[in-house]
Amino acid sequence: MTKFDKPGQRDYPELCAEAVKQAMGDSGLQYTDVEQACCGYVYGDSTCGQRALYQMGLTGIPVYNVNNNCATGSTALFMAKQLIEGGMAHCILALGFEKMERGSLKAQYQDRANPMELHVAVLAEQFGVEPAPMTAQLFGQAGREHNRKYGSTPGHLDKIAWKNHKHSTNNELAQFQREYSLEEIRKAKMIFEPMTLLHCCPTSDGAAAALLVSEEFMQKRGLMDRAVRILAMEMATDGPQVFSGSAIELIGAGMTRMAAQKVFRKAGLTPNDVQVVELHDCFSANELVSYEALGLCPEGGAAQMIDRGDNTYGGRYVVNPSGGLLSKGHPLGATGIAQCVELVRQVRGQAGKRQVPGARVGLQHNVGLGGAVVVALYARDSPSSGSSLIALLESVAPRVEGPIAVETGGKRWVIQGGKVTEGAGKAECTLSGDEQTLQAVLSGKEDAQAAFLKGALKVKGNVGLALKIQSKL
Repeated sequence: MTKFDKPGQRDYPELCAEAVKQAMGDSGLQYTDVEQACCGYVYGDSTCGQRALYQMGLTGIPVYNVNNNCATGSTALFMAKQLIEGGMAHCILALGFEKMERGSLKAQYQDRANPMELHVAVLAEQFGVEPAPMTAQLFGQAGREHNRKYGSTPGHLDKIAWKNHKHSTNNELAQFQREYSLEEIRKAKMIFEPMTLLHCCPTSDGAAAALLVSEEFMQKRGLMDRAVRILAMEMATDGPQVFSGSAIELIGAGMTRMAAQKVFRKAGLTPNDVQVVELHDCFSANELVSYEALGLCPEGGAAQMIDRGDNTYGGRYVVNPSGGLLSKGHPLGATGIAQCVELVRQVRGQAGKRQVPGARVGLQHNVGLGGAVVVALYARDSPSSGSSLIALLESVAPRVEGPIAVETGGKRWVIQGGKVTEGAGKAECTLSGDEQTLQAVLSGKEDAQAAFLKGALKVKGNVGLALKIQSKL
């Protein structure tokens, strides 16, 4: 990723070239290895993705241009992941970038329905509209509601802002790299009570890129030493609760909750397995309510989590070690992929001064009003390779006719005689695929034959025996 900076410093093709070259260099691949590209940006004319990538080579690949408000970057990631899982390609570039105007976000068109008009109508009806930026009012009202409902205070928002600005001092790519005192944060220009300027993310220019590859491609190209797994990734949009009259629901807490629950269930993990989080802190109030929506603390428990220091170094989680959007900056299309880059560096142990000790699992949260949210879990080596998957194999072993082998991520287990052993051993059939697919098949959440037909589950040996495995579970 590039350094995020105030608008007007560089144009997006230059930013994108830097980010893509970094991604290619990190992977050891060539641009000609890329089979498709998903490019995310919010502000720009059609086909900016092509303009950004043509300078890398005219390879004729499909280029998809993605716009999903502040969740645009992670939407590009999600789209690339879906394409790979669907067998459409083995190596896809996800690129996010933005060249923004200075000042608060505003509508670009006045001659058509605004995507946020339903949200703003609820805001106006329930809380009234004040002379302040509309996004600040939406998130600020959520903060006020949390204060009223759960007993949190403006001081907790101050602590979130203080933490993220402090974290940014170790991030050379952050737009702002200055620590502020709590008093400085409280006395900064008031934007929307109780949020001052230092509670609000800046507009920014920047770009970030990531390469997503299939398990097969990773193994064939010898990328195991640098690959980081997406254990699970989910996208959600607003449910009916968004217009219930709650300011917290109006800014997307419900869809965050829905996506997070699906992600943890799919990965076979819980929030207790997470060490590091990149959370969408466009305003301090959103970080406050998102702790609860993501399951990092009980409903109403965000204030206590902050007071215990469980959102920073030495606590239960480290949230936004990059400085978050508040300090790192928020070039809308780049933010989601920048979060991915930070978590990849963290679980690899390559985050330098901001490295979270013992970081094994990273949680990403990227939300856009209107609405869309992407929640994802990343790990250097899948935690379930030594825990959840083995536990699942051991639970089904007594019911499975063996010997059957299971392979993923360069590891192999054999089920025979009701027991699971790791390593070599004869087997009548071998099931292989990414860990998510194997867990889904072995737990009965996904039909084995359907997984086989779409290429997610691969079988060697007795195919009939392999596809009948679920009848034994």
